[in-house]
Amino acid sequence: MIYAEILAGGKGTRMGNVNMPKQYLSLNNKPIIVHTIEKFVLNDRFEKIIVVTPKEWINHTKDIIKKHIGHEDRIVVVQGGKDRNESIMSGIKYIEKEFGLQDDDVIVTHDSVRPFLTHRIIEENIDAVLEYGAVDTVIEAIDTIIKSEDGDTISEIPVRDVMYQGQTPQSFNINMLVTHYNALSEEQKGILTDACKICALSGEKVKIVKGEVFNIKVTTPYDLKVANAIIQERMSK
Repeated sequence: MIYAEILAGGKGTRMGNVNMPKQYLSLNNKPIIVHTIEKFVLNDRFEKIIVVTPKEWINHTKDIIKKHIGHEDRIVVVQGGKDRNESIMSGIKYIEKEFGLQDDDVIVTHDSVRPFLTHRIIEENIDAVLEYGAVDTVIEAIDTIIKSEDGDTISEIPVRDVMYQGQTPQSFNINMLVTHYNALSEEQKGILTDACKICALSGEKVKIVKGEVFNIKVTTPYDLKVANAIIQERMSK
């Protein structure tokens, strides 16, 4: 089976003085997370669309989904974990409990605050994960990437031609991801900020799918202004 997982566990500390996590902020009169979920609802290849949120925001999430999307049997809201990877595993535990896990089950994970992903990106993630088992969505690095070990001086300047910027979705064969995640030490789990690195550390090849420059992650007030500008430009066409 093919599952989608919308990761909405963040608290939005970089958004500044706001009274709710960033995924619930309004973008053209709808919460950002609703724009994101709608993209997945439009794809009928998904068996379930799992939305992972902090415990205290579960009811609010259900309410806004009902208000803006209506009744959709495929959407389920579950409690996330203390970090990104634990939240992914929370969604997988729901799948295992409700449906069991089959060898060919895959999951397409996506940031709730990337509302501009396209049907092409979703479709290419699904096709690629079914074939390769692990997929990352990326764009070519436009700027030169600087590495600094101490945050004060340059340690290395990698060749830009082989540098990419990671986006989401990130997609995985579920059993493979769980096996590799469970093999990590607690220290390794604590420093991982990217699910694809779970596979890379275990020697798995991760297939690249081309993203889009406008597939931005809304994490700061500036990002929200850019997102609103994108919406307004699309409405004016």
